Amino acid sequence: MPAPLLIANDIYRHSTLGGKHPLSIPRVSTVLDLVQALGWLAPQQYRDSRPATPEELSRFHRPDYIAAVQAAERDLSISAEDSERYNLGRGGNPVYATMFRRPATGVGGSLIAARHLLDQPGMIYSPGGGTHHGRPAQASGFCYFNDPVLAILTFLDAGLSRVAYVDLDVHHGDGVAEAFETDPRVLVLSVHEAGRWPHSGRLEEEGAGNLFNLPVPPGMIDDEMAALVDDAIGPLLEGFRPEAMVIQCGADALADDPLAKQELSNTALWRAVAALKGIAPRLLVLGGGGYNPWSVARCWTGIWAELNDLEKPERLPAPAESLLRSLSWNRTAGRNPPEHWFTTLQDAPRYGAVRQETRDLVRRVKERMRA
Repeated sequence: MPAPLLIANDIYRHSTLGGKHPLSIPRVSTVLDLVQALGWLAPQQYRDSRPATPEELSRFHRPDYIAAVQAAERDLSISAEDSERYNLGRGGNPVYATMFRRPATGVGGSLIAARHLLDQPGMIYSPGGGTHHGRPAQASGFCYFNDPVLAILTFLDAGLSRVAYVDLDVHHGDGVAEAFETDPRVLVLSVHEAGRWPHSGRLEEEGAGNLFNLPVPPGMIDDEMAALVDDAIGPLLEGFRPEAMVIQCGADALADDPLAKQELSNTALWRAVAALKGIAPRLLVLGGGGYNPWSVARCWTGIWAELNDLEKPERLPAPAESLLRSLSWNRTAGRNPPEHWFTTLQDAPRYGAVRQETRDLVRRVKERMRA
C-alpha cells in the first residue's frame, strides 16, 4: 500500500471566523507545522488543496445557496432575507472575509482525496474537512458546505456500492445522516454526546436500516470508546465490507475541549483510527470539531502518526515544543495552560468502568446485526 497522503492549504493560516468565535483558533496550520517539526512528512506525502468550484459544490448544495455564500464573502454583508433563508450571518455562521473560499477549500481537499483513492487505494488525511452539519441550502453548526457528503457522493458516482461513514465528533453528524438516510449503499455511524446540539441522532433513528447512532451520555472515557469500537463499530464495519470509508475525527469529545462534556483522552481517538483503518481499501480521515488549539493540534497530529505507524515521542523535541508554546487562546484555560500541553503529544489515558448505558449501545448494534 502506498504511503498515506496529507492534504492541507495555507488559507487556514490567515483565515478566521473572527472575534471570539470557537473557530477563531489555529488548527490545520498548527497540525501541518507540528507534523513537519516532528519530521513526519515526506515531500511526496503532501498535497495542496484548492477551493471546490461552484459546479462541484452543486452536486449536493443548491446553486442559489452557493451564490449567496459567494456574494456575502464579496460584499461582507448579507440581506436580512437571505440571512434567514440560508442561516448565514447568524447561528454561529458569521459573514467573514473568506467565508466561501475557506469551506470550499475544505471540500476541495476531500474531493481531491476521494478521486485519488478511486485511482489508487490507500489512506489520505485531510484535517481541514469534516464539516458534517452543512445542508443543501443552509449553513449549520459552523459548517457552510458538507465535504463528507461530497466525498461520499464522489465514491458513489464512480460506481462504489458500499461506503462507510464513521463520525467520532461529539456532535451528531446530522447533515451526513440526512443526505444518505434512504441510501443503503452508505452505512452512516455516529458516536456523539446524547442530548447535545443538534439534538438529533437518537438511538431509534435507523433510516433505511443504514443509520447507526451511538448517543453516549456525558462523561465518556477511553474504555467506553474502546468498547464501542471493539464490540460494535469494528464488527459492524467488517460485516458491511466497505469499499471506501470516511472517518470524521472531531476533537471536541476530548476532556480538554470547552464545548462538550465528554472525558476522552486523545489516545482514545488514536486507538479508534488504528483499529478501523485496515477495514476498507480506501480510507479518508477528516478533521471536524475541536475548540482548544492545543488539544486539537496534539490529537490530529497523533492521528497522522497512527496512519503512518509512527512512534510518538514521550517528550516532544524542541521545535515542536516551541511551536506549541507559541499558541494562545482567549479562554480562561488558555491563560495558564498545563505544561503537558507544550511538552507531550499524548494525554494520560482515562481508564474506568464501562457504564451500563454504553453496554446497552453495544448490545443494540449487535441486535441489529443479527436481525
